[in-house]
Amino acid sequence: MASARLAQKAGITVKYRQFGKTNFNVSEVSLGTWQLGSKWGDPFDEADAQNTLAAAYDAGVNFFDTADIYQDGQSERALAKFIKGKQDKVFVSTKVGRKLDPHVASGYTAANITKFVEESLTNLDVDALDNVLLHCPPTPVYYEPEVFFTLDQLKKAGKIKNYGVSVERVEEAMKALDYDISAVEIIYNMFRLRPADNFFKMAQAKNVGIIARVPLASGLLSGKYTLDTTFGKADHRNFNRHGEAFDQGETFSGVDYATGVKAANELHERLGLDQALAPLALRYILMADAVSTVIPGASKPEQITRNVAAADLPAFTTDQMAIVRDVYNKYIKNPVQYKW
Repeated sequence: MASARLAQKAGITVKYRQFGKTNFNVSEVSLGTWQLGSKWGDPFDEADAQNTLAAAYDAGVNFFDTADIYQDGQSERALAKFIKGKQDKVFVSTKVGRKLDPHVASGYTAANITKFVEESLTNLDVDALDNVLLHCPPTPVYYEPEVFFTLDQLKKAGKIKNYGVSVERVEEAMKALDYDISAVEIIYNMFRLRPADNFFKMAQAKNVGIIARVPLASGLLSGKYTLDTTFGKADHRNFNRHGEAFDQGETFSGVDYATGVKAANELHERLGLDQALAPLALRYILMADAVSTVIPGASKPEQITRNVAAADLPAFTTDQMAIVRDVYNKYIKNPVQYKW
């Protein structure tokens, strides 16, 4: 693709992986658009959004992850504007369900799911959605086959091409494999190793694509935070450290902040880095061949370039892999492993 050629001119070798049973090859490092056009709670900026998307596309990114609630639909609408004329070159995955208030299992009715899909079709201005993920539904939803049968019907009707789930817990991801899903979006990073223990093999056996989300543990794995770092009032890293607003496992991947700072510092030291930890954290995720793509966010073009370049870093050595596991076991495993 043209964008890949531009990336090569910039010295970046873009790599792609097959996205499960969809038969679409997606960029190893893609773009999560939760903060598209905004910065951790700041107002949405359309120009920033378009510049960020353009930078990602020019760097070879062809997979974009969004949701109907991101900036109240503005993320989807910004993508709609950008992908005009590029629909055959990009893959857009959107999430639905979190509009429910309260967000409870009983709200995942055929009528509501269909309504959400129709609204995303309008926002993205397409005839069919490339991929729809249920947006971290409550655990009981995974035991309601009618929910997934509704998605089957929407697929048969041509409104969606593929579907899957975004999950909070590994058990939910495993249960979702009972259905005809194409993808699972799951938290996987240096502080969340459990998905690789068993789930990845199960997903591969069913040819289900895996989207690795929260790759930097809300910034902890950037290695730049200290115990004195503060966050804005509207930033979930400020108000959701203990799960006050939504699942605690989302913010800092459920890791206690002070513990995470200490663990990140030890990773940086023991891995012998003379650079930021973030690129290596992204490269670590791609060591798992079950992972189709990793979706760091970005709010400026230079962040896109750094993220995509991470895939070009050398593979981890056996010793480096062991260091990551050792730090995880020392600081993170208890209680994170047993909660999510």
